[in-house]
Amino acid sequence: MSQHLLWKAGVIAGFLLLSPQLQADDLARRQAELKSLQSQIEKQQSALKDTSKQREKLQGLLKEDEQAIAKVAKAMALTQASLNEVDGKLEGLKSRSKALNAQKATQQETLSKQLASAYLAGNHDYTKMLLSQQNPATIERMLAYYQYLNNARIKAINELKQTMDELRQNHAQQLDEQEKLSQLAIEQQAQVKKLESEQAQRQATLKELQKTLSSRGAELEQLQIEEASLKRVLEQAVKAVKASPKLIGLGDQRGKLNWPTKGRLSEAFGNPRSGQIKWKGVLLSAPEGQSITAISDGKVIYADWLKGFGMVLVLDHGQGYMSLYGHAQALLKSPGDTVNSGETIALVGRSGGQTQPGLYFEIRHKGQAVDPANYCRR
Repeated sequence: MSQHLLWKAGVIAGFLLLSPQLQADDLARRQAELKSLQSQIEKQQSALKDTSKQREKLQGLLKEDEQAIAKVAKAMALTQASLNEVDGKLEGLKSRSKALNAQKATQQETLSKQLASAYLAGNHDYTKMLLSQQNPATIERMLAYYQYLNNARIKAINELKQTMDELRQNHAQQLDEQEKLSQLAIEQQAQVKKLESEQAQRQATLKELQKTLSSRGAELEQLQIEEASLKRVLEQAVKAVKASPKLIGLGDQRGKLNWPTKGRLSEAFGNPRSGQIKWKGVLLSAPEGQSITAISDGKVIYADWLKGFGMVLVLDHGQGYMSLYGHAQALLKSPGDTVNSGETIALVGRSGGQTQPGLYFEIRHKGQAVDPANYCRR
């Protein structure tokens, strides 16, 4: 509402009270002017109220749009992981098939040589040997020798049969994995189209929302609301979390931690943001969909959408230390999950009404924000 209108209305009202001797027509004119100003003030108050309601409605729509994007993006990440797993299995099967074919060729050659050798040596004519009236001991030795050769041939035949069976199974598995691969590829294409549709819807909602935040005052008010909301959420999360003796905090890791994602530092800790509000974390510009990893071992204590910060994940590291990851495209972990240092926990996005992709990253100690640059490698 215009401060100028309020001031002008106050001046006219005061003038009317202090000037009872005014001419009747002048008095009527002043009263009409005051009534007009009061009407303008009421209209502006009504417009502000409508704008506030519209902003809240659009924030709700933005939340729904970004949660839908997060759902699709997470499904895409899982599909890609499945594709990689199936592709790896297929490569392994192809490699095994190649080895089995080589083994089959060797076994066939060995068996062929054994059969040819036995035939040329006449070892197949047992009747002739028995009627030759040789020494019984010699016959016994020859029978043992034939039995040995026969067992060797049987073994070679069985090994070849086993190889052939495994090759048939391998081929069937390859066909099965190929089918899985094709289905996953189709599923991924559908997910890409759905993601594009959700992103277009979000963009339309964001455009309307930005119209309601056109003034600097409205933007500052919104930031203050968002900060208060974040503080309340973190306080509730801390109260709910149970201390774990396995989590040793970040105190001994100052200057040794890896940044949660690769990117350019576009906003540093402590930089002015709007009015008296300063950045309590850092903003890293990074490609959408890039992995966000845990800076250290921890436990997920919050994973949800939060006004102004979008899809947010908070890790408890013990000893009063927490790390926060905001503006994510998708969260890959849920409250209660334990994560290891370097494990992927989310994907870079632009949720929370951001126009450019990036990661908002905070480290807090006993509720107070600290500079992440003091903990992560420079």
